[in-house]
Amino acid sequence: MTATLVLVESNTTGNGRALVRAARRAGLRPVLLCARPDRYDYVRADDVPVVVTDTGSPEALLEAVRLLRDPVVGVASTSDHYIEPAATLAGRLGLPGPDPQAVAMCRDKGRQRRVLTAAGVAVPKGVTVTELSCVDAARRRLGTGPFLVKPVTGSGSVGVRLCSDADEVRRHAGPLLAEAVNERGLAVPTGVLLQEYVPGPEFSVELVGGRVVGVTAKHLGALPRFVETGHDFPAVADPDLLGALRAGAVAAVTALGLAGRPAHVELRVGPAGPVVIEVNPRLAGGHIPELVLAARGVDLIDGLLAAALGRPVPPRPAGVAGAAAVRFLLAPASGVLAGVDGTADAARLPGVRRVEVGVVAGTPLTRHGDFRDRIGSVLTTARDTATAAALADRALRTLTVRTTADGRTR
Repeated sequence: MTATLVLVESNTTGNGRALVRAARRAGLRPVLLCARPDRYDYVRADDVPVVVTDTGSPEALLEAVRLLRDPVVGVASTSDHYIEPAATLAGRLGLPGPDPQAVAMCRDKGRQRRVLTAAGVAVPKGVTVTELSCVDAARRRLGTGPFLVKPVTGSGSVGVRLCSDADEVRRHAGPLLAEAVNERGLAVPTGVLLQEYVPGPEFSVELVGGRVVGVTAKHLGALPRFVETGHDFPAVADPDLLGALRAGAVAAVTALGLAGRPAHVELRVGPAGPVVIEVNPRLAGGHIPELVLAARGVDLIDGLLAAALGRPVPPRPAGVAGAAAVRFLLAPASGVLAGVDGTADAARLPGVRRVEVGVVAGTPLTRHGDFRDRIGSVLTTARDTATAAALADRALRTLTVRTTADGRTR
């Protein structure tokens, strides 16, 4: 018999596929429990066993696991939406995993903010509303604006928008409050978070196995949306600021009952210093684990696997010092993809480790103002962060996206 690692859904690319490969390197048999196998191209390419089940039902997940032929030694998920079901399943099986209640609290951004505030962790001011009639009163409590408006359980910047006045807040909050399901078709609670906007640079702190692995500098697209357009690792900043970012992240995961678990903590540096924007009870997406591995030799995916198995996180390699950066290729406009030019030229540039286009010609493109706008990426490495970032910017400029609209190429 081969010991089995169960994945409760996952990212459709990136960390999900990487975790499957890490499990196989460790001698485990990965099995994906999912509702729609067609979402996962890597399942076919990597011959991953699949069990189709209702992944929103704890009872269905438990029954699916009981029918597996080999013993299950760990349960995990790399998707925001399924961290809680995976934690619940692990608990029912007596396997290692985060506290499901802590994960549920963390996933609700309004509850998360209240817990962090009570623990003395610096966060933006915010108010959760569940009815459109309450939006104006909530806005007045926060001051003059501008305001960040986002779903209480969103992911990937979906539905997040900066609103400058009362009318804009109402126009954006109304459709969010009316949404019954998210982009994955899962039922979502009714509620939006109105939050004070904190200007300033954005960072994330990556934690695994109870320790801070590093700090990432994040790049965002134009307001009023918050599309992540790139990441640099390790972040370059004043040492005191980096220390404050690390300390804020550790305080946040501790307050939420997630100490020792993999986490991705996003912070902004405002006029009064770092504030925690949100805590994610999972590894970072956006190729950040790949950056960390390339720059420091630390495999966050192996760390996640170790956590799921209740094993010690592998020690950090000695003497590995470098930097890495990623820049995302965005859909320039809605239309149909005709092609991406310059990929071969970009791949030949110094420091370019990978050029990736995730969609094929003929794919309809829609601008959403969130992670779904990203259709490709370039990843670079160098001895220092500034050089890696400059190389990534140069490689991205080499790429040209061609789309068709109304029968014309642009």
